[in-house]
Amino acid sequence: MHRFIQFNDERIDSFMFMEMADLAKTLSKNGEMSLKYGPFSYLDPKNEVVYVSHFWDHRDKRDETYGLKSDVYLRTIGNLGHTEMKTVERYLRAIDRSPVKRFAKQLFVIGEEVRLEEICKSERPGTKASFSVRRRIYRQFFDAQLKVNLTKSVFTDALFNQLFLLLHAQSPLEEAAAISDEIDLMMPFLQRQLSLLYETKSTSDVVKVCMEMVEVCEDVLKKDMLNEYFHLPEDVYAEEPDQTFDDLKRGDPLANDDVLEEESTGEEEIMDEEFRTWHRESEEKGESFLQFDLDQGSSSDLMGEGVREGEDGDQAMAMVQGTSKQTDREIYETPKAVDQEHEERGMGDHPYGKENRYAEAVFLAPDVPSSEDKAAYGVNKAAVFTYKKKLQKMIEKTLEHKRIQPRTDLHFGRLNKKLLRLLTDDVPRLFYKKHDPSTELDAVFSLLVDCSGSMFDKMEETKLGITLFHESLKGVRVPHEVVGFWEDTNAATSHSQPNYLKPVLEFQSSLKPSSGPEIMQLQPEEDNRDGFAIRLMTDRILQRGEKQKFLLVFSDGEPAAMDYEQNGIVDTHEAVLDARKKGIEVINVFLASGEIDEGQRKTIQNIYGNYSILVSDVSELPDVLFPLLRKLLISSI
Repeated sequence: MHRFIQFNDERIDSFMFMEMADLAKTLSKNGEMSLKYGPFSYLDPKNEVVYVSHFWDHRDKRDETYGLKSDVYLRTIGNLGHTEMKTVERYLRAIDRSPVKRFAKQLFVIGEEVRLEEICKSERPGTKASFSVRRRIYRQFFDAQLKVNLTKSVFTDALFNQLFLLLHAQSPLEEAAAISDEIDLMMPFLQRQLSLLYETKSTSDVVKVCMEMVEVCEDVLKKDMLNEYFHLPEDVYAEEPDQTFDDLKRGDPLANDDVLEEESTGEEEIMDEEFRTWHRESEEKGESFLQFDLDQGSSSDLMGEGVREGEDGDQAMAMVQGTSKQTDREIYETPKAVDQEHEERGMGDHPYGKENRYAEAVFLAPDVPSSEDKAAYGVNKAAVFTYKKKLQKMIEKTLEHKRIQPRTDLHFGRLNKKLLRLLTDDVPRLFYKKHDPSTELDAVFSLLVDCSGSMFDKMEETKLGITLFHESLKGVRVPHEVVGFWEDTNAATSHSQPNYLKPVLEFQSSLKPSSGPEIMQLQPEEDNRDGFAIRLMTDRILQRGEKQKFLLVFSDGEPAAMDYEQNGIVDTHEAVLDARKKGIEVINVFLASGEIDEGQRKTIQNIYGNYSILVSDVSELPDVLFPLLRKLLISSI
């Protein structure tokens, strides 16, 4: 099968991401500080986000690590504690109308970073290695950019490249390259100004030096910079205007503010018009029953003299079932959890992860299996019968062997025939016991099946593997469940993401002789939010009393859901780690549609570590699943 072209196939190293995220939280002393990848590195203190740059991607592992760390150091130690926000905001206002605004913004960034770098190295000497790598790589980059811009006659960009190289020069004797006659004439002045940046003590000093340079460059440079190497976000530093209570109550101005001259007599002709309150645009229930704005027409006295301000109680026949706490007067006849669109949740601690704070779990009950489901399941059951019998006999033999195997070298029990150790050992162990353990396995399994749309060409073969899973565990009397999961793309919004979980087999019914045909109800649906589903399954498994707990995840790729693209891999990895810390063995079975490329291998490894099995051909799933189940079951005996 041919794969579609991936225009954005960047894979995030989840271990590296979490390391940098923890570093940002530690240095900022703020547990809510988050980390994101972006084209440029900067700090967003309003939203408590540290952005690290993609500039460090596709480099040597050591250089990438040090480069990302240097970004974090500059933002958390430098910008957060030593950059004057109001001064930056005044600087942005001052250069707003400058013809070289982009040049001025980036000049300030490199000047401020020089000052902050020295502060970071002074406060934390361990950061010197990271900044050394940062300087070396950036010098190589801007040296190449200088040559390119000179060749293309992009003189403003070439000037910025040259200024960066001079600012981070290896030697004070380094000379500037010739750019153009006008620029070369002002270069001595710019070099003197650059040297002043190493003497700055505050953001105000940096602004003063940069403004003097910008004023001179405005008269010489004909165009602003074409490229953006560093980013100075204006919205981050802009002050939010203070709103008064009157501002919050303000309304749109009337189109015409006049009054009808004629008084109402009560005999006026009245036009009846149907006003629909439920239509396509109002599919989502709002907070008010009837609410619309009227800003056109003339004022009249049709209401007579009994005018009063409206009240909430005026809403005719408005019945609302809210999310209030439980009382002893519940009179609802058929309350359905699925019908409730809003769920009362603790938004402070995000029990299912910050990336899933708006995810809503909706559990669907399976339908009664149809005759087609039973027939299809019968075919699959016959196909895996050999595997089932082989596994069942193997487990029975192992249990029998353990039952009759004696335990030796004990301090009490039946006396052993080998009594020589009474003379040779200081603490002799001369006794043994016959072992008679339980004939049932003390284990529980949960199988989580990815029902995203990309499973459309693998679902039928996957059901065969699920059938083997169910029949094998049912044969050795091990309770288990099978749950399909997906996210509803069409209903998902930025503040509500319904995630459906369909337990086609539950722990209570998994060992019934008639169970199984429900598996055929699993179908490819839409998106998949793996981290959220794994956390939900972790909660369900922890309610079981068995000693050994296993969670198997059938998936065909990385997580994909709304607002989940960048951090989905990291969130899923954290969910896996949390489950393992709680004593649950999490194993992934990756279902591919052909040859597995290196990017896919790395992604799955970043999420599940070494506990993953890659299946390049889904038709081979039973052959792969059989030894896995055998190993897990024997380990639980």
